[in-house]
Amino acid sequence: MNSSDQAGKARGRFITFEGIDGAGKSTHIGFITEYLKRAGKTVVSSREPGGTPLGEKLRDLLLHEKMHLETEALLMFASRREHIAQVIEPALARGDWVLSDRFTDASFAYQGGGRGMDRAKMEGLEQWVHPHLQPDLTLLFDVPLEVARARLDATRTLDKFEQEEADFFARCRNEYLRRAAASPERIVVIDSTQSIDDVREALLSALEKLD
Repeated sequence: MNSSDQAGKARGRFITFEGIDGAGKSTHIGFITEYLKRAGKTVVSSREPGGTPLGEKLRDLLLHEKMHLETEALLMFASRREHIAQVIEPALARGDWVLSDRFTDASFAYQGGGRGMDRAKMEGLEQWVHPHLQPDLTLLFDVPLEVARARLDATRTLDKFEQEEADFFARCRNEYLRRAAASPERIVVIDSTQSIDDVREALLSALEKLD
């Protein structure tokens, strides 16, 4: 393989899945994973917080322990730094496709929109932790709050974020949609109230932009 071929295969693609709890994103990550594998891609599927042994320990703390807002944000980005260094960047360098259930948009939505952390501080953490890395595509699953809540209540024991009140999730959703409006070339909003078939059609249409 010559150097130009190596350069052409040097980086894979990075896709993130976002949305408030109950938006339905987790239902479709497996579908996209299998679709890409059938297309001949090597896929690494991960999640945040988590994705590494250290990140999973931090995830347990973040989802179940009460803490100061800024502590929460710092731990989210600490987990993310490890995730990037140990999983995301090595996989992209191999030419793999990385699918992550949440990334930095979630921090802006939850710690920023939901908790009210100053946006400038969030932007500072983003620039510190991954100044040169952004997803190639972010799929934002969007549903009305009452739909999301009904889905959550029907599934499992809720973590500390999922137990928040409706106004918290309204702020999270608004921040997600604000970021989508600011980055339409990267963030594709998926109406997750549609049938599964219609959502999958929208997902495949979004993936076409990466070809």
